[in-house]
Amino acid sequence: MNTTRKILLPVLAALALLCGPARAAEGGVAWDKFPSARANDLAALQYGAKLFANYCLNCHAAAFMRYNRMADIGLTEQQIKDNLIFTGAKVGDTMRIAMDPKEAKDWFGAAPPDLTLIARSRADAAKGSGADYLYTYLRSYYRDDTKPTGWDNLVFPSVAMPNVLWELQGQQRALFAEEKDPHEAGRTVQIFKGFEPITPGKMKPDEYD
Repeated sequence: MNTTRKILLPVLAALALLCGPARAAEGGVAWDKFPSARANDLAALQYGAKLFANYCLNCHAAAFMRYNRMADIGLTEQQIKDNLIFTGAKVGDTMRIAMDPKEAKDWFGAAPPDLTLIARSRADAAKGSGADYLYTYLRSYYRDDTKPTGWDNLVFPSVAMPNVLWELQGQQRALFAEEKDPHEAGRTVQIFKGFEPITPGKMKPDEYD
């Protein structure tokens, strides 16, 4: 497996696989299993690369990856120029952003992290791979008007980043039930019961696969 597939593939593939509700259990969110068979689907990876460039690369860099490595997933140099580069960057340049980290911190409360190694860094022996994390995270946003951005995420509570994919996914609300804490008498906990659609996205749920 080449470098591009080891590093960015989980991000690209996860972006190409947005579908269905995430599951949650007491004590945290159970990560959904990333459909790893799609990791060898070049069309899915190419679509993920396009989504990454359009929706993520405005704020998040992938500074340890060069645009021309997208040739590893079957894209030609012209396709890379036409579909992935929207600045003055060259095909041989690394995937950097123009946003100043200090300004980003002022706007968002924290500078958006570089995503090159995000899948590797998020892996958890108890919950699953980094790809499992991203697959669940990207599908776990819900509307919450009490948050500054109007969004929250089951996997990353009080996340600073809004749901940049809401136009594709649609909007949903999270349903919680108050139940007795089985571990502490007299205490109640909020248990996630599922998502409820609010408005549809540009894509139907089965089109996210």
